[in-house]
Amino acid sequence: MAKPRIYIDGQSGTTGLQIAGRIGDRSDLELLRIDEDKRHDNEERRRFINAADVVFLCLPDDGAREAVSLVENPDVCIIDASTAHRTAPGWTYGFPELRAGQRDAIAASKRIANPGCHATGFISVAAPLVQAGVVPADYPLTCFSLTGYSGGGKKMIAGYEDPDRSPALDAPGIYGLSLSHKHLPEMQCYAGLSEPPVFLPVVDDYYKGMATTIMLHNGLLPGNPTTADIHACLAAHYDGQRLVHVLPLGENGPTLYANMLSGIDSLTVIVCGNDRQTSVTALFDNLGKGASGAAVQNMNIVLGLDEAVGLAL
Repeated sequence: MAKPRIYIDGQSGTTGLQIAGRIGDRSDLELLRIDEDKRHDNEERRRFINAADVVFLCLPDDGAREAVSLVENPDVCIIDASTAHRTAPGWTYGFPELRAGQRDAIAASKRIANPGCHATGFISVAAPLVQAGVVPADYPLTCFSLTGYSGGGKKMIAGYEDPDRSPALDAPGIYGLSLSHKHLPEMQCYAGLSEPPVFLPVVDDYYKGMATTIMLHNGLLPGNPTTADIHACLAAHYDGQRLVHVLPLGENGPTLYANMLSGIDSLTVIVCGNDRQTSVTALFDNLGKGASGAAVQNMNIVLGLDEAVGLAL
């Protein structure tokens, strides 16, 4: 039986390199590699895209749309890591743990939109609570999300690693101050909210790792649930999942560090609080479950393989 053929369009970017690192040495796949001097040649890209079984798009949004226009082989499965298709009709959202049936939808799809990193964190903690009715769809959710600088791509990485960089980069940087971050449409859509959350991302001086947190006033939720009730809801939603798990209540230390799962492709949900308020944090690697690890998980599902093959758990 022929090995599945995999092509990465955008193989030299951060996400593309991370995907290649996870699958490049696998004996069960054939990784197609375009010559470096032809990666902008559309006819050569077209040839590689249509020769593959699965194509990862690790490109800017316009480049991803262009790549899709080059598809002629109806059997090619596209996994797009850009923002371009995350809420587009006909595309399946690539978060297998979202709800019952999502994994099957991914397995059957030829067009999969890989989630954004901040969106992964937010949806992982908000969507189960909205689905269960613990958090109403019209609840005014707020969210902050800490990320390592690798999430900003090659230019940001170079800026942080420049020995002559600005001293401002020594401190956390709050961005997205217009409150219109590009991940908001998918955050609202797949969490099932009637309004987008108020969302502020924060980048800091470490390479990779992410901690995305929502904060709840228990008394404003239906039935005034306790922190233990909220934890139980999330634990039930993720029961049996291999790449997302909920830490037992009270087992976290006094401080959460956003790089605690650096190098790991799974995600951990941590619930904290008191009688009146609850925080829920998704802790994961922005290049792992927040990007390339998730893309490889989706590929494994599409190919009917163990979804954790090639991933660090």
